Amino acid sequence: MTEVLIAIFGITMLYVSSTSRVEAYIRVLAVQGVILFLMVLLDHAHLEVLNLVFLGAETLLFKAIIIPVFLMFTVRKNNIQREAEPFMPSFYSVLITTAIFAFGFLIAFWASSNASNVRPLYFGVSIATIITGLFIIISRKKIITHVMGYIMIENGIFMLAMSVVGEMPMIVNLGVLLDLFAAIYLLGLFVTKINSTFDELHIDSLTNLRD
Repeated sequence: MTEVLIAIFGITMLYVSSTSRVEAYIRVLAVQGVILFLMVLLDHAHLEVLNLVFLGAETLLFKAIIIPVFLMFTVRKNNIQREAEPFMPSFYSVLITTAIFAFGFLIAFWASSNASNVRPLYFGVSIATIITGLFIIISRKKIITHVMGYIMIENGIFMLAMSVVGEMPMIVNLGVLLDLFAAIYLLGLFVTKINSTFDELHIDSLTNLRD
């Protein structure tokens, strides 16, 4: 069952690379939150009770509900256009993402042969997710899609931590979640301010900012 969830998680990243709809990105983040929650439940044997409760709340409550709802509210409040406006056609984005995941599976194969305490499929898909998140950031024009790319990277880091059996320390989870909330909060302020000054929320607008 866990392998199926990891495969679906990977498919969501391929879907993101193929679509240009901003709201589709947000829905993908919600789906990823639910997938991570289910993965945590299936992995409960390796986790302490307190850690399990925290991770369940983090994935289901924050990643799957609160953050997507806040992002959707921000998009609609600021009348952000539905197009993510990539620098390249979706076809090439899908090809690059597919190549990234092929590399991730090579990493998984290497991990299965050289690291006994690492779960290969978790490890490979998490590495591919992190790289794909970086690709989303550098290949999209809108500021808000950059933030969503950052959240996808954080989801990849979360899965990377799960790839090491029993290694999900509470302090690391708290630190990552704090960074994520700081980024989302600043996004709300930043997007609102930029939108009140410029007509479009492109990264090109940042070149016009002055002290």
